[in-house]
Amino acid sequence: MKRREMIKGSAIVGASLAASKKVSASGLYQSASERKIHQVLDASRTKVGTLPILRAFAGNQLDHVSPYVLFDEFGPVDVKAGEAPLRVDAHPHAGVTPTTYFFEGTGHHKDSLDFDFEIGKGDFMLFSSGRGAIHMEESGDLLHQEGGLYHGFQIWLNTPAKYKFAPPATLLYGDKDMGSLDNEDFSAKVILGELLGAEAKVDLPSPAFYYHITLKPNGRIDIPTDPTHNAFVYLVHGALEAADKQQVTEHQIVLYERGESWIKLFSEQGAELLVLGGQPLNETVYSYGPFVMNNEEQIQQCIHNYRTGKMGDPSRVN
Repeated sequence: MKRREMIKGSAIVGASLAASKKVSASGLYQSASERKIHQVLDASRTKVGTLPILRAFAGNQLDHVSPYVLFDEFGPVDVKAGEAPLRVDAHPHAGVTPTTYFFEGTGHHKDSLDFDFEIGKGDFMLFSSGRGAIHMEESGDLLHQEGGLYHGFQIWLNTPAKYKFAPPATLLYGDKDMGSLDNEDFSAKVILGELLGAEAKVDLPSPAFYYHITLKPNGRIDIPTDPTHNAFVYLVHGALEAADKQQVTEHQIVLYERGESWIKLFSEQGAELLVLGGQPLNETVYSYGPFVMNNEEQIQQCIHNYRTGKMGDPSRVN
């Protein structure tokens, strides 16, 4: 992986290293082809607009998370009926694809590509910003009317260099576009990529996977991966045992080394988690807030394009 370069004004905040915890008795079967853990990190609390989030990484750890560049869990927030929406005002992106996946509640998306829609539980959105576009995000109308939990993930996929200035696009997917698995040990939704024969119907410019897995009590899962690809696990709920008897607690992220295939996971009490990864892009990353490019000249071009209205008019998106 090439080193990440940061320029003045780049708003990048990482997670913190977690203390190592091992279980005395393991529920896993070890094998020589199992991936080794690089690090376990605690997500850090911050805010984007009025929305509280847990941030697992943002621009750091690229050697182990590329092609992803940012990982935020928003909520869960108990929204009361009639309350002002949780909101991130209109803002631009370029060179990156923010993905949004809803666990609970509804959201409202509006952008400079003339999309204006509600997104709900189980939906998955790709905002492929390419050469630049603007969007606004807030909690949805149904939550405003009835109240309820607002909970999900915004995770950014980096765009390969040759597509950085491609036309932007907004794509929304539902259950019919996702693979699914269910057995005595676990259930899984395949949002991107393929898992144990279940495949998502989402095309990407470079290989990546994204699984939402629920381990049942005393459940195990063995996940095959390409040994040359990155992989990481984020625990949403419950408790988890990973490689080498590593105990993982809620809101921790496990980064794996490359070189082996299998990710083996076990939960005595049950767990809900995300497993992501893909082919490392091996390209220098320059980031400036919502712009993710390959050099400083491209960043300056993005800033110019935004200021001159080439990405759209923020006042029409808010």
